[in-house]
Formats: sequence, structure tokens, C-alpha cells
Amino acid sequence: MKENRSTVIIVGDQNEPKKKSIKLFNVPVNAVPSTPQFLVLSSLVFVFYLIYGYVLELIFTLEGMRPHGWYLTLVQFAYYAAFAAIQIFASGENISKKIPLKVYIAIAILTVGTMGFSNSSVGYLNYPTQVIFKSCKLIPVMIGSIIILGKSYNFLEVLACLCMCIGLTWFTLADSTVQPTFSLTGVMLVSMALLCDAIIGNVQEGAMKKYNEGTTHVVFYSYSIGFVIIFIGLLLSDQLISAISFAAMNPWEVYGRGVMLSAAGFCGVQVVLTFVTLYGALVAVTVTTFRKALTICLSFMVFSKPFTIHYIWGGILVVFGIYLNIYAKKKFGSLSLVVSVQQLYLRVQRMFAPKIIAPKISSIKDSDKILLEV
Repeated sequence: MKENRSTVIIVGDQNEPKKKSIKLFNVPVNAVPSTPQFLVLSSLVFVFYLIYGYVLELIFTLEGMRPHGWYLTLVQFAYYAAFAAIQIFASGENISKKIPLKVYIAIAILTVGTMGFSNSSVGYLNYPTQVIFKSCKLIPVMIGSIIILGKSYNFLEVLACLCMCIGLTWFTLADSTVQPTFSLTGVMLVSMALLCDAIIGNVQEGAMKKYNEGTTHVVFYSYSIGFVIIFIGLLLSDQLISAISFAAMNPWEVYGRGVMLSAAGFCGVQVVLTFVTLYGALVAVTVTTFRKALTICLSFMVFSKPFTIHYIWGGILVVFGIYLNIYAKKKFGSLSLVVSVQQLYLRVQRMFAPKIIAPKISSIKDSDKILLEV
């Protein structure tokens, strides 16, 4: 009697580690296909930060709020840390950190600078002008990526950043024409926020990828440490008591709206950190910059402000810069502009006539077939 033997062929490395699941609000997002993943995350950035911008400007319409921008930041940091702690415990995760304390202190200082200087500048600058100044961080982020992370960018990516910055700066020039109420103090504050904001994305990206830290933990530790830093700063500068007294007289405007501001901001931070993890700092900044353009439009519609046609020309440059950046990210390589137009045509054709067999483009490489997926 013959013995039956079977041969088992093992394909692939069985010891290969599984890819880490990246979660947003405890929902894994890296399992979602890239296109809907990008669209959903972009939409969430828009929704949360549009609410954030509206509530922030509304808070500073309160008379006497101008000197207390740092106290508002203290309130935000407390809410952010509390929200992050609740999310960590609700998900059953370990609260222990992976990123070293000295790195978290650096991230916390940059976060304090970004949010604190930005909040304070709203009391001295027109909100759209403040947003425009902050949007000029695209070039510093690119320079920071090159210096800190050793990244390289092609000509189209550089041109895209320049177009977006020029377009948004055009908003500032238009604003100075119709409403010349610039303040040197506001410009200095928002410039400091710009500097911190340009650095923080690259520091976060490097730390999160190196130590494999989750976004919620980054929020919890950076904002908890930041809360201590701001508290000590307000205490030493004798601003804490006066700010608490002012907030006691206006509890809803400071604490009530502060909850809404912090909730929208917390969710927005989570989405942006997820964006940084998945796509890198430059892509995250590109999306958030376009969001700022819509925030400006909302500000003009809700809060009465003069308008000029130059805002539209600046917006066109911003949109053009975003298209250039997306085009460059596709890494067409040797593909010509004609081929890219053909690809766009095929996408539209498949959307409206899926049964039609699309013609083959002979110059498209196998590695570029992903560009034709609908």
C-alpha cells in the first residue's frame, strides 16, 4: 500500500510583520482605498476647522477679550488633554508613551507657540488677514522637510507652494486696500505662530514614524505639557488672575464657546495628525491651506466685511497651486501632458459610461496603471 504524501508550498515570508493599523477615532483608516481615504480625511479637515474658525472669531467679538488670548489657549489645552485621555481609556489602550519626554516637550513648546500666538493675534488683526499670514507656512514647511527629514521636492511641488503662498498673500494686499487696519503687534504674533507652525509638522512626522506613536497619545502628552507651560507663563506674567476674573463674568463666551472650539479643534488635530502619518507634512499643509481659503469665505459671509475682486484672483492662484501639487504627487515621470489629459478623459468616460471599453495608451507604464483606477 502506497503512502499518500502531499507537498505544501509556502508562498511569501510567514514571519513578515503585519502593517500597523492607523486609527482615527478608533476606526482603522489605512485599510480604506487611497482615493476615498483622502476624500474623507480632507472633508473632515474642512468641517472641523470651518467650525473652529467661526467659533474663534465669534469669541473675539466679545468686548475686552483681546488681552486674554493666552488664557483661551490655556482653556483649549485643558480640553484637548481631557478629550485625548477619554479617547485613550475608551479604546482600552495603554496610556504610557513611546516618544521620549524631551521630544514631547519640544512638540509641546511648538504647539503652545502655534496656538497661543495665533489666538492672541486674532485680537489685533482681521481674522482673514491672520489666516492669510499663517497660510504662508507652505514654503517653511518644505524647507523644514528638507533640513529635518532630508526630503527632496521637484520643481512642480515648489511651484505649487509658491502659487498658493502668492495667491493667499494677494488676499492680504486686497485686505490692506479695503480695510487698512493692520497692527504691528498682530503681525509679530502671527509671524511667531507661523514659525512654530512651519516646524511642528515635520517634528511630529519624524517622531511619530520613528517611535510608532499613536495620534491620540501625541495629542494627550503634547497638550498636557503645553497646559503646564502656559499656566506657568500666565502665573509669572501676572495675567492669570485677571483672565480668570474676566472669564467668571463671561462664562458662556469663554468656557461654553471654548468647549465647542476645543471639540472642533481636537477632532481637527486628530485628522491632521492622521494626514501627516499617511501622507506627510506637505500634503497635510496643502489640504489645510485650501481649507483656510474656505474659512475666509465663511468669515466674509457671516461677519460683515468689505469685499474686493482681488480676493477672487488670489483664490484662483490658490486653486492652481493645489492642482499643481496634486499633479506633481502623481509622479508622472516621463508621461506627457497629453497622456495625463487622456487619463483624465478615461476617468470621466468610465464614470458615465462604464461599459465602454477604453482605448489603450501605449506610453503608460505598468507602474502608472494606478493612475487610471476609478
